[in-house]
Amino acid sequence: MVTRPGAGAFRSEARTATEPVGDTSWQEVTLSAQAAAEPRSVDASGVLACLTQPPTGVIEFNGGYLHPSLQPEQALAAALGRAGRRPGAWGRPPMDGLPGLREWFARSCGGAVTASDVLITSGGQTALTTALRALAAPGTPVLVESPTYPGLLAVARAAGLRPVPVPVDTEGVRPELLADAFRATGAKVFVCQPLFQNPTGAVLSVARRPEVIRIAREFGAFVVEDDFVRRLAHDDSGPLAPPMIASDPDGVVVYVSSLTKATSPSFRVAALVARGPVFERLRAIQIVDHFFVPRPLQEATLELVGAPAWSRHLRNVASELRVRRDMMTTALLRDLPELALPHIPAGGYHLWLRLPEGVEESALASAALRAGVALTPGRPYFSAEPPAGHVRLSFAGLAGEAEISEGVRRLRTACDEVLA
Repeated sequence: MVTRPGAGAFRSEARTATEPVGDTSWQEVTLSAQAAAEPRSVDASGVLACLTQPPTGVIEFNGGYLHPSLQPEQALAAALGRAGRRPGAWGRPPMDGLPGLREWFARSCGGAVTASDVLITSGGQTALTTALRALAAPGTPVLVESPTYPGLLAVARAAGLRPVPVPVDTEGVRPELLADAFRATGAKVFVCQPLFQNPTGAVLSVARRPEVIRIAREFGAFVVEDDFVRRLAHDDSGPLAPPMIASDPDGVVVYVSSLTKATSPSFRVAALVARGPVFERLRAIQIVDHFFVPRPLQEATLELVGAPAWSRHLRNVASELRVRRDMMTTALLRDLPELALPHIPAGGYHLWLRLPEGVEESALASAALRAGVALTPGRPYFSAEPPAGHVRLSFAGLAGEAEISEGVRRLRTACDEVLA
């Protein structure tokens, strides 16, 4: 009780003991000791640049997924509903994935790929992580395209690998430089995106594809083929070259195919495809790390890709992405001629632009955000020193023409500030 003169007596609440503040400083010693024994770093900044939603009202030129209006939400909901009613849908699935889903991915590879070569994984990022852990020992080099997807660089470094850049041009990786890199480093893995490469949009030419496989085979190395946007080809792309694994009977290529980009960020279903003894190593790592992909999600995938709505969705996306690409390209060429656009891709969801000499990416990105538009700086796409400043602008996450036009107008304002 607490007595206050002239006011009476009051019951006071019992004081609770204050929780002691923890001391986590010991972790610095432990983590730095581990880093000294096996150098590795986990830097998610490049990935977060594409995943973090900007403040309300900011136009997202930095997105990595389809705008909600382009996602097959009704088809996904229907597929999930049907999948949940399948007998055994909530039971434990086969460790390698449902047979029907493995067969579907095998057919999409072409060639002599069979269902027994396919492992179902939780998204393309997981598949890349598993592949690098299986194919390269910590402390060893891994060859990557330059520039390349920051998530790949993050995965490699987190696994203790040393990314070594191999330059690309509009026809993909340059075979002569790839051979030089294998020779100089002794690397046993090369990771590439032959179709609508991220970020350049380049397509590995028909002539270079067998060369890449031949060079890797000569050096006793694997090629990890990340075929992440095959289902986001634009409707003016023409026939697509089949995956490289379709023409690789010797097990050089380890193939990654994901459905996430063509559906929804939360629809994380992918396949890891390999031939020969390496499949068992991939399988073991997948099981140890993740057990299996949840069966309801696998069942829903089978329902989705087996429904008529799936092909309609892909046709709609192919048309809409081409329209958005053309809108953004036209607006950039008209209003921002200072930003060089060396290649206009026929697939994927972004454009790769080179900045004028002396313009800092970080300065432009900050000015753009102040103007109300978010973009992706180019530096995280390079594993070594970049040859110039770049930015990546995505058109897939935008609502349509009005938003694209307004975003380019805001970017013009930011450029005027930086170039002044």
